[in-house]
Amino acid sequence: MGADFDLDGYCSRIGYDGPLEPSLPALHALTAAHARAIPFENLDVLLGRRISLDTAALVDKLVIQRRGGYCFEQNGLFLHVLRELGFQVAPLSARVRQGRPRDFTPARTHLFLRVELNGESWLTDVGVGALSLTCAIRLVTDIEQGTPHETRRIVHEDGRYFHQARLGNEWVDVYEFTLEEMPRIDREVGNWFTSTHPDSHFKNRLVVARAAPNGVRLTVLNDVFSVRQRDGNTEKRPLQSPDELLEVLAKYFDLQFPSGTRFGTAEAIWPT
Repeated sequence: MGADFDLDGYCSRIGYDGPLEPSLPALHALTAAHARAIPFENLDVLLGRRISLDTAALVDKLVIQRRGGYCFEQNGLFLHVLRELGFQVAPLSARVRQGRPRDFTPARTHLFLRVELNGESWLTDVGVGALSLTCAIRLVTDIEQGTPHETRRIVHEDGRYFHQARLGNEWVDVYEFTLEEMPRIDREVGNWFTSTHPDSHFKNRLVVARAAPNGVRLTVLNDVFSVRQRDGNTEKRPLQSPDELLEVLAKYFDLQFPSGTRFGTAEAIWPT
């Protein structure tokens, strides 16, 4: 273990007391615990704060401060944890496709992880918002794979892999990838675009998501709080004010902000 990495602190943060050897059961359990405990969120982007990918900064924000983050932060931390535990793991790049037609080319600004175990390849991803994995899935095509939440599959079309989730009766693209690794410099460039470019969707909307037990997903998108059940039934609740948003962030996502905090989208959502 790295002398400067507090593995016990990380495990306490995600509420994990299971096995720590590089095994498939540990990979599944760690993925689930991380996705349930550490929310996906872009709130620092909206507060105009710099997003650092240094390991010490990720530990400080996601573990010590008990905040969340987006893919470069979430999977960046998880990459370090898995390596510390002895997993053979590599960072891969992807283009997020959810809600986008196939003829649109999004930027390659998503990070996820490939893990090699006993001659098999597995994918894990604790940083893709309301569709973050809650167990690892095999890197094989055209096979439906159950998870504690949505059923997943990987298809290969036109030289590209598509990670898909079944929502109701429909398969939707989560992201596309080519198995190309994403070295640190590419992650830094992608992170810079994602957190600073005016056309980045993280600069223009508020997103918070968390996996909950029993297949439930909790999500805030701008001024709407949603609870989606395993069967796809979703209850949506409009948020009436910035103060109500802060209450929801604290109650359902364990994200604590000082009274009066206003995010960059608040004026557009709740004009004064």
